[in-house]
Amino acid sequence: MGTVTSVLRGIAMKKIFLATVLILFLSIDSFSFDVRIGDVANIVGVRTNQLVGYGIVVGLAGTGDGTSAYFTVQSIVNSLRKFGIKLTDADVQSLQVKNAAAVMVTATLPPFIKQGDRIDVTVSSIGDAKSLQGGTLIMTPLRAGNGGVYAVAQGPVSIGGFNLGGGGGNKVRKNHSTAGRIPNGAIVEREVNVDINAKNSIVYSLKNPNFTMASEIAETINRFYRKSIASPQDSGSVRVMVPELYRGNVVEFISQINQLFVKAVSKPVVVLDEKTGTVVVGGNVTVEPISISHGNLTVTIETKKSVSQPNPISPGKTKVVKNKTISVNESKGTFLTFAKGAKVSDLVRALNKAGATPRDMMAIFQAIKAAGALNADLEML
Repeated sequence: MGTVTSVLRGIAMKKIFLATVLILFLSIDSFSFDVRIGDVANIVGVRTNQLVGYGIVVGLAGTGDGTSAYFTVQSIVNSLRKFGIKLTDADVQSLQVKNAAAVMVTATLPPFIKQGDRIDVTVSSIGDAKSLQGGTLIMTPLRAGNGGVYAVAQGPVSIGGFNLGGGGGNKVRKNHSTAGRIPNGAIVEREVNVDINAKNSIVYSLKNPNFTMASEIAETINRFYRKSIASPQDSGSVRVMVPELYRGNVVEFISQINQLFVKAVSKPVVVLDEKTGTVVVGGNVTVEPISISHGNLTVTIETKKSVSQPNPISPGKTKVVKNKTISVNESKGTFLTFAKGAKVSDLVRALNKAGATPRDMMAIFQAIKAAGALNADLEML
């Protein structure tokens, strides 16, 4: 009896939990929340930089590039020449490179990183190698967009999987075996100099440009320091003058601003992903007065094959005949009416009751937008 009571109590608690989650989802557009300035805006000039390089992975167990990847052969010849080893044309023609693979090496250089620090790199095959498992990247310079070398990568490649083949063409593969990573595989050789403490002003760049948010950030900063030092430049940036007290100590000044809270302002948007059937609706989306008729029309065409036998002692031949059957099924439509300012929760709840699937909702939201009744931007992925 006690076990039954515990099970019933568990079911009741799950129902209460699900009901609470549903209430929170449906009421998401009825409240706002605060966010830190540092979470919604970046400092102009303080950013990452992308690095790229061309290298060779060696030590592969016969899973490297084939002889058709001539650039791999040429790269190995050039590397051997640096060590004083010269190959004749005949040697180059007979050179086997199945234990090596040409790769592109990419990395991201964080801001304010110093010489001698290490960063992760990603190694990706550009030839016809089958796997980089067990390989080692030899010294590869990594260059930025200006052509300068900012880091040098080298080390064993970890692909986080395997690619094995057996007799009879049987193969087993886990994860993507022609791309891998080298944790802390590159040493920084050159810094990107940004003297943040020498600045007399800084500019905050909003991650999601919005005139209201830019004005809110400026007002919050001016209110905190009790002087007019911040002003919005446009919908995506706010310029802040550094007070005399923080000249030479701009890092502390930025740290204080980043911790200030502002009211979150988000752009009303509905995102539709037709590839996966995903519908994401912002909490502040509303609709104008509108009526929606929803119904499903299903057309099914079936083809069945049958054998047609000729009469006995006749010149006819046995043939396969295709018989097509077409059926149409249309479910009863549902007419939904919404008043001005209806919230997205009301719309979603009504569509769910009407039996609308996510793909039905995609078509419905597009039709509402076309009718000019959706107070949000519609983005298709």
